[in-house]
Amino acid sequence: MKNVAIIMGGYSSEYKISLTSGNVVYQNLDASKYKGYRIHILKDKWVYVADDNSEYPINKSDFSITMDNKKIVFDVVFNAIHGTPGEDGLLQAYFELLHLPQTSCDYYQAALTFNKRDTLSVLRPYGIKTATSHYLNQGDKINVDEIIAKVGLPCFVKPNKSGSSFGISKVKTVEEFLPAIETAYKEDNEIIIESFLDGTEVSVGVISYKGETKVLPITEIVSENDFFDYEAKYLGKSKEITPARISNEIKIKIETVAKKAYEVLKMKGFSRSEYIIVNGEPHMLEMNTVPGLTNESILPQQAREAGISLSELFENAIEEALK
Repeated sequence: MKNVAIIMGGYSSEYKISLTSGNVVYQNLDASKYKGYRIHILKDKWVYVADDNSEYPINKSDFSITMDNKKIVFDVVFNAIHGTPGEDGLLQAYFELLHLPQTSCDYYQAALTFNKRDTLSVLRPYGIKTATSHYLNQGDKINVDEIIAKVGLPCFVKPNKSGSSFGISKVKTVEEFLPAIETAYKEDNEIIIESFLDGTEVSVGVISYKGETKVLPITEIVSENDFFDYEAKYLGKSKEITPARISNEIKIKIETVAKKAYEVLKMKGFSRSEYIIVNGEPHMLEMNTVPGLTNESILPQQAREAGISLSELFENAIEEALK
């Protein structure tokens, strides 16, 4: 029986979604093989939360807990933290220092992919298409006309390092541009401004499955809102259609690009990337390395379509980490 620490929570706006993901993992672990422990990693405390909601502090020197004078150590960590510190490399590096296997990618890959700008910069030379973009750091002088001449209108203004579409605006007029920048700076001190890609949006899960890179069935995203924002993601304002309504030729193209991105970046564990198909060509927006794992989330939907149950999906992640 392996002891599995399921880490959830985090320090960002996404902590509530992460707690839901972590609980889904906890409920779907095969109890004959794994003993799951729900570990809340929050700004003010790191604790194990027992079924009766009693809390036991984590000893950060070796990531252990003590219950009834008995010390419990873990065989593996299941990472369900979206955003910092679970998706940006901080915890990956900590667990590597402790020689504790964990289910997500390594710390460098996590830090790189958490930064939209840097991910796209690394992948572009490999022929992976992206939107036209402009970057700003907080305090940079903003020449609105120059930026709009480069990216055009409408455009998207996004925090460079945040998830769940917090702080993103679709800008249609010059007047909306500076307020959108203010909104993005509330989430991050770096901003990415991207040209509007008019096409079909798809989400592609790529995972390490039984030792191989596996591209899951592709999901098409049809948002009722202007774009796939927080409301569309979590408040039911979008339709997610798996498998996507695309031709076989485009499907193969997307699968090839998604697999290439995963392997070029030396990814492990789960990943979910967003692409927009313009004139038959997939353009990459970003990659998530700790995607949502709730029953409604996209990656579990894709796994189901591929005939992989939640408990199989989670067991595979644990076994791949233990290898």
